[in-house]
Amino acid sequence: MDKKPFRRFLYCALPCEAAPLISHFKLKKDTSIWPFAVYGNDNLCLTVTGVGKNAMAAAVAYTQARLAVTEPPVMVNVGIAGHSRYDLGSVWLIDKITDFDSGKRHFPPLVFTPPCATANLQTVSIPQPDYPPVALCDMEASAFYETSIRFTTGELVQCIKVISDNSTASVVNIQPKQVSAWIAEQVPVIESVLATLTNLAESISRSDLPEFSDLVGAIHFTANEQIQLKHLMHRWQVLFPEQAIVIEESSKARDVLQTLERRISSSAFYF
Repeated sequence: MDKKPFRRFLYCALPCEAAPLISHFKLKKDTSIWPFAVYGNDNLCLTVTGVGKNAMAAAVAYTQARLAVTEPPVMVNVGIAGHSRYDLGSVWLIDKITDFDSGKRHFPPLVFTPPCATANLQTVSIPQPDYPPVALCDMEASAFYETSIRFTTGELVQCIKVISDNSTASVVNIQPKQVSAWIAEQVPVIESVLATLTNLAESISRSDLPEFSDLVGAIHFTANEQIQLKHLMHRWQVLFPEQAIVIEESSKARDVLQTLERRISSSAFYF
């Protein structure tokens, strides 16, 4: 596989989730990578991470460190999830992720019109005997999102889940071939999300950040702080395209970052 950096990334926990995507996008396996099964073409990289939060976090960090471009990449988790009553094979774009163990909540910003219904999701470390009252349930999404936003702007990180089990179809009866068939049926939704996020990423990359040069020229930012600043400023441009960034001249680097994070977090896309 070509070793040039990638701009778009798909992450699947299971081979049966990945198989129809590998086939549809005509991806080839990178035999030089051993820790994870990684597939790619000219502009898309898919990683089979393994089950669970630790495996997902490790796979995201590894592939971003080794294969990502310097511009904000598109990162999408595609996989199965359970729900008490939703139909098997139905597809959902996740707008809220709750980690069952830590209680942390994440709200992937939806700055576009979703091509499918949206839903809340709860991520657990081990399979639970009962479904959450309202949310979908999986074992990777919280780790995927929390790790991914270290490498790109939150607007470019999304989770797509297909229902594999419910109160009348037990999780123990899930069959890999059926999972692949369900994912294959939802390829148009996955393609739509990828295309929308790719356009958004390109608009972010084309946009100038004049305030960035002004700020780093007036205030000392470490290399890591400059990366954080650029990510926050890209997010600001997406959420507030007509609003300039105004920072007090006496601010320190940490104060600037905290101010931007606070203002972004208070927007309509966060709760």
